[in-house]
Amino acid sequence: MVPVHPLGSVIQGSLSQGLEVRLHADVSVEDLRAGKFLVVQGQRARYFCMLTDVVLGTASPRIQANPPDPSNRFLTQILAGSGTFTTLSLTPMLMLMRPAAGTDLMEAYSDDAPLELLPVKTVPSHFSQVYEANERDFRAVFGWEDDPHRRNFAIGRPLDMDVPICLNLDRLVERSNGIFGKSGTGKSFLTRLLLAGVMSRGAAVNLIFDMHSEYGWEALREGKTVTMVKGLRQLFPDRVRIYTLDPDSTRRRGVRDAQELWISLDQIEVEDLMLVREELNLSEASLENAIILRNEFGANWIAHLLQMTNEDIKDFCETQRGNAASIMALQRKLERLENLKYITTKSAHNYITQILSHLAQGKHVVIEFGSQSSLLAYMLATNIITRRIHREYVRKAEHFLQTKNASDRPQPLIITIEEAHRFLSPQAARQTIFGTIAREMRKYFVTLLVVDQRPSGIDPEVMSQVGTRITALLNDDRDIEAVFTGVAGGQGLRSVLAKLDSKQQALVFGHAVPMPVVVQTRAYDATFYQAVGARDWTALPSSDLLPLAAVAKSDLGF
Repeated sequence: MVPVHPLGSVIQGSLSQGLEVRLHADVSVEDLRAGKFLVVQGQRARYFCMLTDVVLGTASPRIQANPPDPSNRFLTQILAGSGTFTTLSLTPMLMLMRPAAGTDLMEAYSDDAPLELLPVKTVPSHFSQVYEANERDFRAVFGWEDDPHRRNFAIGRPLDMDVPICLNLDRLVERSNGIFGKSGTGKSFLTRLLLAGVMSRGAAVNLIFDMHSEYGWEALREGKTVTMVKGLRQLFPDRVRIYTLDPDSTRRRGVRDAQELWISLDQIEVEDLMLVREELNLSEASLENAIILRNEFGANWIAHLLQMTNEDIKDFCETQRGNAASIMALQRKLERLENLKYITTKSAHNYITQILSHLAQGKHVVIEFGSQSSLLAYMLATNIITRRIHREYVRKAEHFLQTKNASDRPQPLIITIEEAHRFLSPQAARQTIFGTIAREMRKYFVTLLVVDQRPSGIDPEVMSQVGTRITALLNDDRDIEAVFTGVAGGQGLRSVLAKLDSKQQALVFGHAVPMPVVVQTRAYDATFYQAVGARDWTALPSSDLLPLAAVAKSDLGF
């Protein structure tokens, strides 16, 4: 059905600057807000637009100099639409056209025929009428969650309509993605929502570095009352495995069937230390001497160094090219590694290989840090594990390209990291595995989901490669500018982003959606649990809840 009540008329505009619309006198400006979707009915196309600005105007300076008394409703109504008016700034995002040429668009829109989505290459004519977008418009643009032809997931709904806004998950996993927003805007809930959607649709397998232990078993919902929400393990008990770097903290929080994870000193490479050089205060000379030690002692170089006396170091430097002072300083600083709970001199099992086995089986892995949430503990473990997993995925991808056998194709892997600017700063991105993954995109079937409140700290080259961005409220101008790095038409969206509510609203744009959209994000509640097929853990008998030690053996086949 064609909308019958227009909101306004196009009076001017351009392809680069957008459209200017004069609001009809009988339409209240207070019913319109930045981020709302409107459609312009042209003669050959229907233009799907976003409202980016609202401006009040007057026809004469005399009205501004001598405004009518507010109590004089009669005069106010006489001036409305002639002496006073409202103009809207619209940014056309897509053109909706009937595929069959020569068919009147109004007739096409009145039936159930599909409409073709095209990029905007022109503008509607003068005085084209503007309408509110309706449910069919949104379905034509964003699809439906139960679409049999593509894997969709509803991330939320428009600000003023109860119709789902869907992400195309197959396109989402093709590139690295980002969730941004200042502290307290619900980034963790957005992340959990998105990860649950990917898991429920089987779009990719996930490796989640849970810095604050919010994704695995359960998390605290912010508010006046203490309310816990389900984590991914409760939602998908058969498909999610939890590993912990701090078993004591994990047990205290009541996390069930988590597997301990240890990293031995012989698994730490010089390249891993380069990422945490600032946290360990390592100089360039210390890293150069670390390479000399590695070349001499192999993988056990750190354990060997920590056992060396000052005399041993001096004797070593007499036969090698090392600098005694630098090696002694390196030794003192690496002693901090022994304070990390998950570091051990030797480990009987290779836990990274176990994680890879889970991922290969389609199991999602959450790695909790518990009380080990310092930047040193987080960045070191994250880098060590990611470098090994990426190395294995490169091998698998090259084998698949060689055999071209569908059974050899690696399942897409999404690695979720928080505090992403620490790994992807301009200095770190060029030498860390995370910068490599972000630039490679899906070449080796591994992508990133970066979660951060300071996108301005991320290397612009990396930001330009981020495919889909889900952005909650940001106030800092540098962060807002960084979010739109590499995005055409980002200038018009800045004002929309700055006017978001501080909770449960986000601007979504990029590879997984056909156009930018402001959404009221989906509630993460019992209705969502049911929608993704959650299992009620409270109904399970106690025999289903294995203790930590029992799962460590039974789940891994020891």
